[in-house]
Amino acid sequence: MMDAICLGELLIDFVCPVVDVSLAEAPRFAKAPGGAPANVAVGLARHGLRVGFIGKVGADPFGDFLERTLQAAGVDTAYLQRSPTARTTLAFVATRSDGRKDITFYRNPGADQQLSPGDLDWDYLRRARLFHFGSVSLSHSPSREATLEAARQAREAGCLVSYDPNWRPTLWDDPQAQEVIWQAVPLAHVVKLAEEEWEFLTGTPDFAAGSRLLREQGPSLVVITRGEQGSAFDAGEGVVEVPGFAVEVVDPLGAGDGFVAALLYRLLQEPDPFQVPANSLREILRFANAAGALTTQRVGVIPALPTTAEVERFLATCSE
Repeated sequence: MMDAICLGELLIDFVCPVVDVSLAEAPRFAKAPGGAPANVAVGLARHGLRVGFIGKVGADPFGDFLERTLQAAGVDTAYLQRSPTARTTLAFVATRSDGRKDITFYRNPGADQQLSPGDLDWDYLRRARLFHFGSVSLSHSPSREATLEAARQAREAGCLVSYDPNWRPTLWDDPQAQEVIWQAVPLAHVVKLAEEEWEFLTGTPDFAAGSRLLREQGPSLVVITRGEQGSAFDAGEGVVEVPGFAVEVVDPLGAGDGFVAALLYRLLQEPDPFQVPANSLREILRFANAAGALTTQRVGVIPALPTTAEVERFLATCSE
């Protein structure tokens, strides 16, 4: 039995190590394993959970590299599929010091978007305590149908379902992108968005108003991340702000994934992860803020994802 299963894109990030330049201005790139759900899977494994990953990569050297990376991190890859026709997706990334990203994807098609409902093992999925997914796999068929059906099956099986509607406009050629991303909201118990995605999805810059719209669709917990400014949550009793941590950023890429992994790990430690008291949520988000801050301290997402002990040591040095 798995504690958690993550589904979605697993790809190669070619990251510009120079911050605050555009992709056109980037002088060079470094290869790194990536894909938000895969990053979260590794992050959960770093916190000691038994984690599986469902996705598809190419039958190529990049796919070999990614599979070995997940296995080395302790993630189960039994349901990582290989496409015989499509290559592993690539993404070229330039980051800004405020956490925003300039991303161009190379997938025409990419192997990740060829994951289909027929690739899924429903018994494997239903045995997990947590199911996590994002919106990149919703951008094209058949991965869209696979993602939505997996989320439905997980929710019906009693899993805690987490959704990160990570908006990547260059991936979408569907004029109904916003509508498609919203289709997944009722399937989730937890929805987390970054501040730069908030207004696109909810139609309002106001967190209280936007979170109310999201919760009306079914999620019980809505979270927004704001970089070093911290995060906030709404679990139905009003908005609670949780301050962040000011650190010298080495590489901001993946801070949100480190945050999500820590958030979900701590939710699973609760007696009832579906209904967590506000005072506990405040401490959980402080822990997640610290994990996000630590993820910015090394180059590359997966190498930087912290363990529970590392987060706790960091928090011990910080005053409330």
